[in-house]
Amino acid sequence: MSDYYNAFEMSPVPAPGPDAVPPEPFRGIYGMPAFVTIPTSDLAASVDFWSRGLGFFELFSIPGRLVHLRRWAFQDVLLVPAASVPEQTSAMSFSFACVLSQVDSLVEACRALRPDSVDGPRDTPWNTRDVVVTTPENARIVFTAAKPFDPASQEARNLEAIGITPPDAGRGDNGEHA
Repeated sequence: MSDYYNAFEMSPVPAPGPDAVPPEPFRGIYGMPAFVTIPTSDLAASVDFWSRGLGFFELFSIPGRLVHLRRWAFQDVLLVPAASVPEQTSAMSFSFACVLSQVDSLVEACRALRPDSVDGPRDTPWNTRDVVVTTPENARIVFTAAKPFDPASQEARNLEAIGITPPDAGRGDNGEHA
């Protein structure tokens, strides 16, 4: 028996599919369940790359101290000034959801700003298409888009092997888990 259940209603990420539409940028103020803080030696250049390349917007700033960026709900980044940034990109990464229709434009926008900043896109064994972006701060950021689910695919078999089955495979809703 698996303890996994369908809880997609909690997420701003739309159901995967060729016509999935990304949610609008979210401008509300909430208690952030998670966020990433990125030190930068050039706050203006970082804001420009994250905005024009990665699709974030400036929610607010404290001049010279912090810029709070956001895309969708629960996709928050705090840029903070630092004397320097790492010379090499870390093996550690931070991932943000996107939809398939955003992948190509994200790759184009990032390459236009920093030609060597993008690795991918690549399809994964867990049914996503991922793009790895190295930001001006040498942060490794992954944008991941769920691909439409094909129950006959190898990816479906990979997920089933670890106990994850599609929502309409007789699982019901998550009422018993809420």
